[in-house]
Amino acid sequence: MKEMHSGQRSGLHIWGRMSSINVKKVVWTAQELGLEFQRTEAGGQFGVVKTPEYVRLNPNSTVPVIEDDDFVLWESNAIVRYLCAKHSSGQLYPTELRQRFDAERWMDWQQTSLNPASRPGFWQLIRTPAEQRDLAAVAESNAAVELLMARLDAHLAQRSFMVGEHFSMADIPLACEVHRWFGMPQPRQSRPHIERWFASLAARQTSKGVLDLALS
Repeated sequence: MKEMHSGQRSGLHIWGRMSSINVKKVVWTAQELGLEFQRTEAGGQFGVVKTPEYVRLNPNSTVPVIEDDDFVLWESNAIVRYLCAKHSSGQLYPTELRQRFDAERWMDWQQTSLNPASRPGFWQLIRTPAEQRDLAAVAESNAAVELLMARLDAHLAQRSFMVGEHFSMADIPLACEVHRWFGMPQPRQSRPHIERWFASLAARQTSKGVLDLALS
């Protein structure tokens, strides 16, 4: 469950910096599963991703990547699915077909709808100097995200977690995305069902070091 220091050996090695929303998903999943792992800083200010060693692991030069013994996997939501299927089949990884693909759907929605909508606003407000910000791009991004958050809030009004009454793999990517949205310095509409759900996830010991990190 702990992150291992350099020099220790483990079957699971995670490459990526904790400022990446996609790395957060993988680290939280590993902690949720009680796995020991080694993490190497990569991406952003740490570089690494263009090196020949890293490109051999991931030709896209993005984070995260995992090495699970001799198995290499990239794409964050695929990694979350893999780890949950390997270590928590029937629990975090639903085995009932319809429930599993309900979880899969929401994980895909996070990656293909919510994240692309929120990314421009995040980059402008968090990673762009104030004097260089495109406020029109921020407004456009925020308007798109508010529509999607309304959809998510309505979904959570009917259930405790993303796919019912039990925490599953689907909650992790969505919570990481909502964490970023809540941390952005801007007004937003109140979403009581999202807020209740997110508070329950942030209270999980396994989310520490993920949902309690400031944006950067």
